[in-house]
Amino acid sequence: MARRAGGRVCVVGSLNIDLVTRVVSHPKPGETVFGRGLISRPGGKGANQALAAARLGASSRLVGRIGADGVGYRQGLVGRGVDCSNVRVVPDEPTGHALIAVDDRGENTIIVVPGANALLTPDQLPVDVLRSADVLLLQLEVPVATVAFAGRVAADAGVRVMINLSPWAELPHDLLALADPVIVNEHEAGRLPAGVARSVCVTLGGLGARWDDITVTAPDVEVVDTTGAGDAFAGALAAALAAHTEPEVALSLAVDAGSRACGYPGAQNWTL
Repeated sequence: MARRAGGRVCVVGSLNIDLVTRVVSHPKPGETVFGRGLISRPGGKGANQALAAARLGASSRLVGRIGADGVGYRQGLVGRGVDCSNVRVVPDEPTGHALIAVDDRGENTIIVVPGANALLTPDQLPVDVLRSADVLLLQLEVPVATVAFAGRVAADAGVRVMINLSPWAELPHDLLALADPVIVNEHEAGRLPAGVARSVCVTLGGLGARWDDITVTAPDVEVVDTTGAGDAFAGALAAALAAHTEPEVALSLAVDAGSRACGYPGAQNWTL
């Protein structure tokens, strides 16, 4: 879909440098397999989602932390339309990294090394930025205390809060209750406490997504790499909702963005 958004999205989250290799199949415990190539790509759920929101036309601001080795990455995001004025360098700490193996079906396994992301603490958050957004989008590759503080500050200011429960973690019920929606995949949905969140959006992989009583099917695409699909979905949904798009249209835009993300390698479709 070609519709463009225009609202203000703030993303508090991670920036990672992804080290990606291709494998025929993923190793079982104790097994060694050969990888084909090693590529350094931009990643991190926060940065992925902020870029996805910007690509849909939102005014996208990212709050995060990098090491000195991530300065070029930050510049690349700025050049692609993401406001990174609140992405700061942490001295003597590397940028977060993710070790990613992608098999011949496009499925991935990921190991995340947090690095500077772990040092984004609540006292460092720009409260004025959180309060001035239309939508605050959160995920869980930065400390849960930081996520909780950001969500509560934004909600108190009347900002719509979205929480992508990835990677999975147990969150306080009062924090989940602020989210509209909580985004989970189909495997995580059963672990979510019933009736806590204002609304729940479940991603269904190649089948599309379901948001409460709205279901949108995904278009058929040739799958190259699923690494960035969930983040593209979340960022696009945030951008659409920030522009006050109707829920069914917003969900369709998000499903379309997630599907298109499966058609290119890596989470952001550019290399470092």
